[in-house]
Amino acid sequence: MAVISSQSESSSAAAPRTAKLATAGLDADRLPRHVAIIMDGNGRWAQERGKPRAEGHLQGVQTVRTIVEEASQLGIEQLTLYCLSSENWKRPQPEVDFLMALLQQYLISQRADLIEQNLRFAMIGRREQLPAPVLHELDENIRLCSVNTGMTLCLAINYGARAEIVDAVKRIARKVEAGELSADAVDESLITDHLDTHAMPDPDLMIRTAGEMRLSNFLLWQISYAELWVTSRCWPEFEPADLHQALRDYGRRVRRFGGLK
Repeated sequence: MAVISSQSESSSAAAPRTAKLATAGLDADRLPRHVAIIMDGNGRWAQERGKPRAEGHLQGVQTVRTIVEEASQLGIEQLTLYCLSSENWKRPQPEVDFLMALLQQYLISQRADLIEQNLRFAMIGRREQLPAPVLHELDENIRLCSVNTGMTLCLAINYGARAEIVDAVKRIARKVEAGELSADAVDESLITDHLDTHAMPDPDLMIRTAGEMRLSNFLLWQISYAELWVTSRCWPEFEPADLHQALRDYGRRVRRFGGLK
């Protein structure tokens, strides 16, 4: 009887996802495991409407909430969001301070939702430079979500792909210097194992908003074979329908990984 009950519960839980995929015109077997998003255009969106840049960031947080929930309900395994690059510290100090305060507020306000939605939580990027209160809230979310079994939400904060690769090379070099590792043992797999993303699948699909056609130092090692999808819509106006379109386009592509089908 317990087995029958378990199967019934599993079917009941899968029903909303099946309906959502059907409504969006998506095939569950053609979905990417890992979607990475460069959330660009917050300030531009605000300025085009005669608003301060801060308004764009506030609206961008609302979009994050919407897209995280949508991706989770669709059955995406991991969603990685480029929140703050290592180059963003060059922005005016008031804007940087606002972004840090906004990030801290987001981490606290969304904690209950992360747990309710059964989301796992992760962060990539250098912890240095991040204010202690922000680090505390990041670590608290990671701790509280560690037992969850749903989609992984990964935030790239103070992240730069070149810095990540440099840090990985330094870790490997120290092991070679200490005699723990032979230089001849260094290969792609070993480098991958020393990146911030070592426990994560590589992104299958990378989305960029606001129409910019560049990678902006985001997951350069990991997206070697990711499918790219760019929209002119700024992040604050990015909607579930846009995500659905990106996923449908991804599902129609043939991924050869350098070979032939």
